[in-house]
Amino acid sequence: MRDWIEAAQDAVRACDGFVETMRDGLATAGDEDQRLLHGFAWYATTAAALSATAQWAHSALERGSFAAIDALVLRIGFGEYLGQIAHGVAMSQSEIVRPAEFGLVAEARVFADDPAVARFLSSPDTAALRRELAERLAAGERPCESFGDETLDLIRDQFRAFTATRIAPHAHRWHLEDALIPLELVDEMAALGVFGVCIAEDHGGLGLGKLAMALVSEELSRGWICAGSLGTRSEIAGELIGANGTEAQKAKFLPRLADGSILPTAVFTEPDAGSDLASLRTRARRDAKGGWRIDGAKTWITHAARADLMTVLVRTDSDTPGYGGLSMLLAEKTRGTEADPFPDEGLAGEEIEVLGYRGMREYSLGFEGFSVAEDGLLGGEEGKGFKQLMQTFEGARIQTAARAIGVAWNAFDLALSYAGQRSQFGKALLEFPRVSDKLALMVCEIVMARELTYSAAREKDRGERCDIDAGMAKLIAARTAWGAADNALQVHGGNGYALEYEISRVLCDARILNIFEGAGEIQAQVVGRGLLAGTRSAAQSKTG
Repeated sequence: MRDWIEAAQDAVRACDGFVETMRDGLATAGDEDQRLLHGFAWYATTAAALSATAQWAHSALERGSFAAIDALVLRIGFGEYLGQIAHGVAMSQSEIVRPAEFGLVAEARVFADDPAVARFLSSPDTAALRRELAERLAAGERPCESFGDETLDLIRDQFRAFTATRIAPHAHRWHLEDALIPLELVDEMAALGVFGVCIAEDHGGLGLGKLAMALVSEELSRGWICAGSLGTRSEIAGELIGANGTEAQKAKFLPRLADGSILPTAVFTEPDAGSDLASLRTRARRDAKGGWRIDGAKTWITHAARADLMTVLVRTDSDTPGYGGLSMLLAEKTRGTEADPFPDEGLAGEEIEVLGYRGMREYSLGFEGFSVAEDGLLGGEEGKGFKQLMQTFEGARIQTAARAIGVAWNAFDLALSYAGQRSQFGKALLEFPRVSDKLALMVCEIVMARELTYSAAREKDRGERCDIDAGMAKLIAARTAWGAADNALQVHGGNGYALEYEISRVLCDARILNIFEGAGEIQAQVVGRGLLAGTRSAAQSKTG
């Protein structure tokens, strides 16, 4: 098995060289070259996923945890992604970007002929490998998921058991009823520390970091994405206040965020602005008492009615265009009820009906002179709102990638169970190669996206800049979740289209992952521009 890991490390180095050549050819790319820029981002992301997977295999081998199933995942996964790099990477179902578009036909041939790359691409037993992997999965084996860290491994065990007993059995009913996550469950999650994973111990949190946060989000989302997402709002608010708040703001809000006694919501997006925050129009003006009054409209605000605290991005300086006039307000509100969701004067909300992701509900909000306390300006400084928000993007995108991994595992779990129980033409669905192939490839892609997500989280925990890593993780994990859900529904056949089957919910939930926290196109733009600007590339080999 060691020789395949060494081959994987050599193949990663070949990937790095090919991606670097692609980057050099795009040094002067402009807006009209968006397809190539985004294609480059996808190539670099694919290479980064291979690098993270090679590191996973190497670490597992060094710990004595690398098993036969892991070798299968490595060989199949590398064969698939190396083949894509050589011949074409899918940015979406119908957008495949190929080396020829970059003028790299000859270079792609050289890459494919590299001995390490060719070893994966020319394997004659690919079908047999997939079949063996599917058989091992059906027998209950799973790829190595140990961190080699007792605390993190215990956290996984704890949250997997909690999810299996308290979330998974009820999630589909809650989804069909469009019910809010029960407050009893919220209290149980708070008791487990979900809302204070990254909040410092001095302020009542666990102080565990982004890798632990990603792990918790993944395991909760494996039962229901809404459970995994509930902590996102506390994560964003906690990071905003922890990094930028005054000492008084930290003392007031962080302990209550950590223990779940206040639930926050992020209020950033506007109807006509979307990701273009420089065009944000919602205004906040000083009132006669020194406080603030907010006027404007926001949309796609998650869990808004039940929230106690809003982190609201507003324009406090109309004379300063773009990002410079933006500030962040900590706006306290009354928690709403089903009968009266928005009881405060100056704040109205209208629910947005959605396909999935239903447990917290989405709202459009209207502010008409909504009052915010004098000490509600984050950090006590105007004009810092965009910079403060940018500091949260890395963690939020890592967490979104982790949620996507959980959703993908949920889809796999459902597909494997159904394929083992359902029979056609006298044999189980699992025995048909097109079904077993889907299951095998699902797991390979999930592992690769998972390891890239964990890699980004580790970078963040080391205090290193990881906006590119986080963007890459979110980009590929969202695609992986959608692909897994779509293929899992296909395994179910017509039954998958029926609302009574859980996979119908998972498909709806998976679709949002490529949109929120920055749509896939935004992620590709950020990754591509960042790499061209010389930002450290996560695609660079970390295997030594």
